[in-house]
Amino acid sequence: MYFTDRTDAGRRLAARLHRLKGQDLVVVGLPRGGVPVAAQIAEALGAPLDVCIVRKLGVPFQPELAMGAIGEEGVRVVNEPVVRGMGVTDRDLAAVEEHERGVLEQHAGRYRGERQPARYEGRTVLVVDDGLATGSTALAACRIARARGASRVVLAVPVAPHDWSARLGGEADEGVCLHTPQEFHAIGEFYADFGQTSDEEVIACLEHNRAAHSTSDAPPAAGSACPEHDPLPYDRSVRIPAEGAALDGRLTVPRGAPGVVLFAHGSGSSRKSPRNRFVATGLNRAGLGTLLFDLLTEAEAVNRDNVFDTALLARRLTQATEWLREQPDTQGMEFGYFGASTGAAAALWAAAEPAADVTAVVSRGGRPDLAGPRLPEVKAPTLLIVGGRDHRLLDLNRQATARLSCEHQLATVPGATHLFEEPGTLESVTELATDWFSRHLA
Repeated sequence: MYFTDRTDAGRRLAARLHRLKGQDLVVVGLPRGGVPVAAQIAEALGAPLDVCIVRKLGVPFQPELAMGAIGEEGVRVVNEPVVRGMGVTDRDLAAVEEHERGVLEQHAGRYRGERQPARYEGRTVLVVDDGLATGSTALAACRIARARGASRVVLAVPVAPHDWSARLGGEADEGVCLHTPQEFHAIGEFYADFGQTSDEEVIACLEHNRAAHSTSDAPPAAGSACPEHDPLPYDRSVRIPAEGAALDGRLTVPRGAPGVVLFAHGSGSSRKSPRNRFVATGLNRAGLGTLLFDLLTEAEAVNRDNVFDTALLARRLTQATEWLREQPDTQGMEFGYFGASTGAAAALWAAAEPAADVTAVVSRGGRPDLAGPRLPEVKAPTLLIVGGRDHRLLDLNRQATARLSCEHQLATVPGATHLFEEPGTLESVTELATDWFSRHLA
């Protein structure tokens, strides 16, 4: 037996997660058993507490065994090996799912009332449960957090099977578990008291946390001004008109920001890129505005030729910049470009335009070679960031520096590969980008 009860598990898990204190964090518990654990963590870290409504899809004749899970935002996870192994038919699965979808909606109304979910956009979301067995519900919760715009997703549980991280398939950016026993049959066997958590207990945990965080955690409405005491930045969804398209985006402008950084994502990515969101959050904390937006519509992105059309992507970036210059909240500001992977080529291409009025450019793991002959025309100070173990791109970026005539710098992040997935490497990117933009946009 590892834990006295869920309160004990939450306190011990909070001690392991202390390093997250002070971050722009929201703690999310999975009802019902995960909420008392999450409440202890939220209290220890001084963070707001929310619930992520997920329902297990239990095998019809063995409901305690999960064959999948459903959740808010239309998230659906099916454990195919369990479905096949237990002989569950499509009709059986559909019936269970229909029932659980109704229960999910009831619980969402019961736990939240008229309140909206906490703000996930651009934040670290810490997903907490009282344990992990098949991983279906945790997988669904991580997907919900990502769909709501989390810049980083951390999954924390007191106990799980020894192969638990493999079951998540990379849905969480980080996983924390106190105990991973080789012999694992059920979560309850590792608690002295594993009694069922009631709805009333879940609601009490949420109300207690809301009383401690009485300031609204929701973003201000579009077009509203932030009061002087409100630490949240001006944050709204936007729709940017472009040639033959309308592009979805998110504009965040802290009070007194000297400029805005426009993000150009790489191929196969979008404005919801967790790595770009992570960097954008760091820039916002430093007092800089950010615009994360889709360079292509969903219909356009289906055509892979568009995804690698650097000239098209650069035009979209230029059009977004022109739109931003006309907005009341950003008129007169300086603008910078942050490009990742192939998006870096689009950023450099756009910055090389004769009429470009861009103050600084940063490339993360970029392909400056795709900007070709445009490189010598770039006038904005340019920082190229490459992982120290990303040898191919390191060579390409070294060649690019020889063609740049503007102020430029090549920075390598030791131990990092192309996606900067290694611990601490994305933080290094954020620090480098923040310093570069802060110096030049100010």
